[in-house]
Amino acid sequence: MKHIFIINPAAGKDNSFDNIKKILELKKVEVDYELYETQAPGDATAYIRKYCTEHKDPVRFYACGGDGTLNEVVNGVVGFPHASMSCYPCGSGNDFVKYYGGKKVFWNLEELLNAPEEYIDLMRVGNKYAINATHFGFDSSVAETMMKVRRKKLIGGKNAYTTGVVVGLFKAMKNACRVSVDGELLNPDGNILLCTIANGQYVGGSFRCAPRSLDNDGLLEVCLVKPISVLKFVGLVNVYTEGTHLDDERFADILEYRRGKKIEIEAPEGFIYSFDGELIRQNKFTVEVVPNAIRFAVPKSATYLPGIKHVPKYAEEKETVNVL
Repeated sequence: MKHIFIINPAAGKDNSFDNIKKILELKKVEVDYELYETQAPGDATAYIRKYCTEHKDPVRFYACGGDGTLNEVVNGVVGFPHASMSCYPCGSGNDFVKYYGGKKVFWNLEELLNAPEEYIDLMRVGNKYAINATHFGFDSSVAETMMKVRRKKLIGGKNAYTTGVVVGLFKAMKNACRVSVDGELLNPDGNILLCTIANGQYVGGSFRCAPRSLDNDGLLEVCLVKPISVLKFVGLVNVYTEGTHLDDERFADILEYRRGKKIEIEAPEGFIYSFDGELIRQNKFTVEVVPNAIRFAVPKSATYLPGIKHVPKYAEEKETVNVL
């Protein structure tokens, strides 16, 4: 199998190209590998799709960066049965890998290169795919602020999400949109505080929005919170952060939680949502699950989050689904 490391030089504080190259050389890794440094946003997807079209032998791509790089690799690999993927998380945001115990699980390159592959689901809007989450309302306001401040000192970096929350408290406590899950309208009054559609479990670095989510069960988790006061929000945000909100009685009247395959959203013009961190303006869209969409290599040292009953669907057990 060919192993190709897709390295985003803009991810994180330092360019990881030299670091990854040095590790591979020092370890004297005896596999066929290449390093590719991306040139611009979208380059990773274009490079992977071109490579997979021209080469038909088995290949595994590693997203070396943050969640944005991971998303680009996902959109490159999906639809090519001979291609699989994993990640070497070295960006400022690495939410998806928290599902498997965090970034350190993927930092041992020798173990990563030998990691078994399992099938996982993706979500799709139109012809674009996401691996972790789609979120909007308060959350998309937060994401919009994060993009503006992420490279600034003090309020950016690891603090970017907190900065976004503070801004959102002033301008995004009530958001107009209607959300339907498999035909059931969750909010007839047409307003939300926030809504997250998840395949992973975390958003924003530390917020466990979907604690019951499994990334291979053929379903997406939908967590909709109705508008509340700023005071009540402040009193409940820690519960949401810890991921205990689904069992907290204080959320009983303000939370709608469903599992589903097709989520439809209708909103006023100018509506914005976050799709694996990419901000998209679209007032009417549908999020669908794509079961067993890709093969994802997970190191054997993975330690799953509490409450997860993750049963891997290994590559040798079934064929991939062609989603092109």
